Amino acid sequence: MELAKFLAIVPRGDLWVFGYGSLMWAPDFRYTERKTGLAHGYHRALCILSNRYRGTPQKPGLVMGLCRGGSCWGMAYRVHAGAAKEVLDALWQREMVNRVYMPKFVSVTLRGAQRVHALAFVADTEHRQFVRELDVNGRAQLVAQGIGQRGACVDYIHNTLEHLRELGMHDPHLARVLETAKSLSLRKPKQRS
Repeated sequence: MELAKFLAIVPRGDLWVFGYGSLMWAPDFRYTERKTGLAHGYHRALCILSNRYRGTPQKPGLVMGLCRGGSCWGMAYRVHAGAAKEVLDALWQREMVNRVYMPKFVSVTLRGAQRVHALAFVADTEHRQFVRELDVNGRAQLVAQGIGQRGACVDYIHNTLEHLRELGMHDPHLARVLETAKSLSLRKPKQRS
């Protein structure tokens, strides 16, 4: 979806943005408030091939998307209405380059029981970069090999897990993928100079 089209459906007033991956620990935009929140109807999944930020076309990494079903803890940011257009511009440049995500407003319950509708980037399950079925080893191989413009995919997963721990949450599947990816990296043969 083009930003101009999306702007037509953005509610008036302050904008809430929900982060479940790198937006939790590196939002890179100005906000007036930040709260832990639970998105309803979606779960965090390691399901998007990254060929730019955390990988290359030759060696893609694997990053997260929101997928239908369940719920997902993350970080909700309130953006002042006067800064919403600028923040949306920045988010479109960051998240919507390959159109692998669909921008949607999802229901999020903030700590303290306030409920908001927040912008979230939901995985487009029809996109060529969407990964349907991979076991832990398959995901770990992509994580272990992925290095892109924003760094190593292993660091992306590590930072997400660390931030979840700071919020008092644990994601056992993501932790298993990271542990397996690190062990794969240690087993790689060194290239001769």
